[in-house]
Order: sequence, then structure tokens, then C-alpha cells
Amino acid sequence: MASLHKHFVNTAIVIMLVSLGMVVESGSAHAITTNEFTSALHIAKAKSAAGEWPDAARAWERVVQMNPVNEEYWQQLAEADYKSGDFKQAIPAFEKVLDLGGHCFPSETSYSIARSYATLGDKENAAGWLQDAFARGYRDVEHARDDPSFKLLREDPRFVELVGPLNDSGLSRDQGWQGDLAVLQKELERKSYPQFVKMSRQELETELASLSKNISNLSDLQATLEVMKLMARMGVGHTEALPPHTLEFAQTLPLKFFLFKEGLYVIAADPKYQDLLGAQVLGFGDTETDQAMAAIAPVVFKDNDMWLKTMVPNLLRYTALLKALNLIADPLQVPLNVRDVQGHARKVTIAADPSQPDIWNSYPYPSGWVGFSPVAAGPAPLYLKNMQAFYWFQYLPESRTVYFQYNRVLPDAKEPFDVFVARLFAFIEQHDVDKLVIDLRWNNGGNTYLLPPLINALVGTPKINREGGLFVIIGRRTFSAAGNAAAYIQRQTNAIFVGEPTGAKPNSLGDETYFTLPHSKLQASVADVYWESSWPQDYRKWIAPQIFIEPTFAAYRSNQDPAMDAILGLGHLDFTISQHPGFGCKSEQHIDDEDDKGQQATPAAH
Repeated sequence: MASLHKHFVNTAIVIMLVSLGMVVESGSAHAITTNEFTSALHIAKAKSAAGEWPDAARAWERVVQMNPVNEEYWQQLAEADYKSGDFKQAIPAFEKVLDLGGHCFPSETSYSIARSYATLGDKENAAGWLQDAFARGYRDVEHARDDPSFKLLREDPRFVELVGPLNDSGLSRDQGWQGDLAVLQKELERKSYPQFVKMSRQELETELASLSKNISNLSDLQATLEVMKLMARMGVGHTEALPPHTLEFAQTLPLKFFLFKEGLYVIAADPKYQDLLGAQVLGFGDTETDQAMAAIAPVVFKDNDMWLKTMVPNLLRYTALLKALNLIADPLQVPLNVRDVQGHARKVTIAADPSQPDIWNSYPYPSGWVGFSPVAAGPAPLYLKNMQAFYWFQYLPESRTVYFQYNRVLPDAKEPFDVFVARLFAFIEQHDVDKLVIDLRWNNGGNTYLLPPLINALVGTPKINREGGLFVIIGRRTFSAAGNAAAYIQRQTNAIFVGEPTGAKPNSLGDETYFTLPHSKLQASVADVYWESSWPQDYRKWIAPQIFIEPTFAAYRSNQDPAMDAILGLGHLDFTISQHPGFGCKSEQHIDDEDDKGQQATPAAH
């Protein structure tokens, strides 16, 4: 503790001197020049980039002497000390990061301090800082449980309380499930934002206690279903429970469904069922399709009901869920009532198949499958042309339009996103371009931190950042980081939105860090980051388009894209009601005040 006290006393002196434009060096003080600082910063960055950690640590020490108020520099010093194995020096640097509010996840800084103390053999401080990390919402329970740094804490009750039992081999089936529910409750209470979820803590505790008490009366499949329903009731698109990776839950229908305005259709399939491409699904066994979708809906974790249109067709593939919901009798042989593309109604039996359990991000469908392709209708429209690419663009010279399809907020190894954005906007500046269309309808997210180059380029390009020059196509699958992208674009540009509402709220809880429940092996995630991508007072349940266009099978089978057709055929219209959500928000008092402006006071009526 004496060394820590000395460290912070010296730091306080440095801060005082820096505020006077001075720095302590070899017992003397002199004014800092900009060149001295930038040179020191350059050296520190170079040493870190080269992985020369002891030298990097000394270089970052000089940087924080010159500028002790920047949390990023302290973070770099802490990491350099940590990676060089100097844990005693890393600890006060990490503490300074916490003091300055640095790092996106303060819990990870506390976790690094706990690991440092553990490596030094200080059990008490290691346990205390690990508790602090969990209290701050540390995300990766399984990592902490398996982290060799905490070997000295393995038998400590405080450690078991944080990470859960290391194994459940001595527990009965019911005890195992009850332990899982206890872990789930702890994580939900520890990481959720109570003001943004739809279930109160009291309701959560009551529901979990009831489920735990009744667990002996439920099969494992029924218990899994109940946990999924409970998580869905939280009303957050990233708070979810997924079935375990077992053969039972891998059995799926080798078909891809899409919900059009006219109903549910087969749009891709294993080749052995290609005769069903374009068929409308009328029922699952004796259950009509609308009833089946209504039965699946309570299992869907969501921000809003648009997400149901995306997830329900996907979950209808999982025959174990269909069986658990009493929609079918045999999860291996599933009868479907269909009306094929020729208009003939018939009943078919589909064999469940474990080869493609997860086709969620298989664009446009899994390798080896075939898709519905009405060849006679002509070439595929742009929105179906290159769905597997994360991002790409094409120039349409006849309309002087650039079409930019953005399918995933992830980096392409062949071209980083910032490089792509620079190429896209260089093309716009150098060519005869009147419109930019950004198509987000297939984009279900990725990494929001990749978005700034795009947003900055849009804001800084008046050539297209004007009403009638910038369009965004959105839809039910526009979610997570893509939902953030839509919110940022709406907030900061003059874009006109076309299509369906997004599957995400403009301000929402996000990010996924899965953990496995020890007994059931269910995969669970609790959203723990609040993304305020729009204005603080934006409470909309989705971003709505100014021009609403719902996908229809009629357009799909004729290879038409009504959303793109609407944009290209649009004349000059004024879509502005208020500048943006948030700008137009006024209380009734403010409205009354504005109405009164410029009016002479009138005598009160008697």
C-alpha cells in the first residue's frame, strides 16, 4: 500500500505541474513543448505496436507524466505493464483508468486488476476485485470460471458464488435444473437494465421460483421451452435463451421459409424438396400456419413485432420446438399442407435433417441448397444479386444512382470497411451521381464500432446528403448494429427511408455474450449495453419508413423490387414533418407557448 500511496502522491504533483505547463524530469521542472509530447507519444505507440512491452511501459510512463488526464494513455500504460509481467505497476495504472472512467467496460478493468493480484498471489485483493468486476457487470462468466489466473480461488466460496458450481456431477436432474435457473436469475438481475425490460425483478423472481418448484413435472424439452418463453418476456432482442447443441434440436426441416404479405412461402430447400420451391405453406400437420406462427411467437426474443416476421419463419424449422408446442406428433416426419407454385393444394411429409440446423446467416441459403428462381421473369433484382457479400455497390447510369447493399456490419478480409467507404465516396464525388441508395434490409448487425467512417462520409457529402439524394431501404431484419446504423443515418442526415419498419428500436439494449447453463447446456445471453443511437427522448418501437412497402410474393416471383422502383420513380416530395425524431418533441406547454408568441394578451373572460 505504501508504494501505491507514493505512486498517487507523485501523480497528484505531476497533475498540478502539468496544469501550470510544467513537467518534472530528473529533479527539475520545465515547460512542455508540443513537439516533446508528440515525440513521446509516437515512441510509445511504436513500442506497443512492436510488442516491446517493457520499453512500451517506460514510454507510456513518460506520456502520462506529460498528460495525466487522458484515460486512453493510462490504459496503454496499464496494458504495457501487464503484458510485460510487471503486475505491481499495472495495478495502479488500471486503477487510474477506472478513476478517469476509461475503457468501454469498466468491469474488464476491474477483472484485469483481479488477475494481477491473483498472479501476485494476493488472494484477498484478487477476490475483492473479482467481486467488483462482477458487480460492474463482467460479461464472460465462463472465461472467469476457467481462467487459470484464479487457481488460488478455486475452492473459495466467494469464487463459486460468482461463477457458479464448477461441475454438477453430484446433483440430481431436478437439482441440476434448479441450479441452472438460479444462475440464470443471477445473471439477469446482475446485467439487465431494469428500466428497459418488460418484466420487473419481482415478476422475474416469482416466475423462476414457480418454474423451479414445478421442474419435476416437466420434461427437459418442456423446461427448455419455458426458459425460452421467460427470456422472451423480457422484451429485449438480445436477451435470449437458445436450445442446447444436441441432436434433438439439430433436427430441422431442410426448407427456408419467408413470410410475405400473402403468407408463408418456401424460398429455398434441399434439392430433394426443390419441387416445393415457391409453395405456400398452409399448415403444419393439423395446425394452420397462422396458428403455428402464433404458437411460436412467445418463444421469440424481440424488440418489436417486426422481428417476429423474421424469427418465426426461422424457428418453424425446428421440429423439437414444434413437438414441444404440440403442433406435430413426430419430430422426424413432419406433414405439411402446401399450395405449390402451380396452385395445386397437397400434403407432403418432410424428413427432419440435422445437416443444416442453423441457416440464420447463410446468404441467400446454405451451400448445396437451391432457391426459388423464376427464370422466365428475367434477371434477379439487385437486392437478391449478391446477398453473401458484406458490402458492395453498383452504379446505375440511366438514373445516375449508386446502389450500395450493406448486408453485415462486419469487416471483409479482402477490403476493410473504411477502405470500402473511401472507395465508394470517391466514386460518388468523381461521377455523375444524383442518388445514393443504402440497402439495409438483410443486415442483422455486427460491430457498431465499424460505422463511423460511413456516417462521417454521409454527413460530409452534400452532393447526396440532401432530401431526394439519399435513401435507405430498411426492413424486418434490420437489427442490432444495422439498427444503430439506421438510427445514426436518420439522426444525422437527410435520408428518406423506404421499405418496412426495422426489427430494432432506435434506442435499445444490445450486445450478446453467451454463457452456458451448467446442467441443461442452454445458451443464454443478457443484453448489457444500452445503445442510445437516436435522441434520448426517442421511444419509438422501430424506425418507420416514410414510404412503406411490404414484401409480396407476387413481386418476388416476378423478380421485382418495389422498394427500389419507388425510389427510382420518386418525384420531388417533402417528407419533412419535424427535422428528425427528437427535434420535433415538444411538451404541450411548449406548444402552447409557441402558439402564444406574437399574440397580444386578451382580457380573461368573467
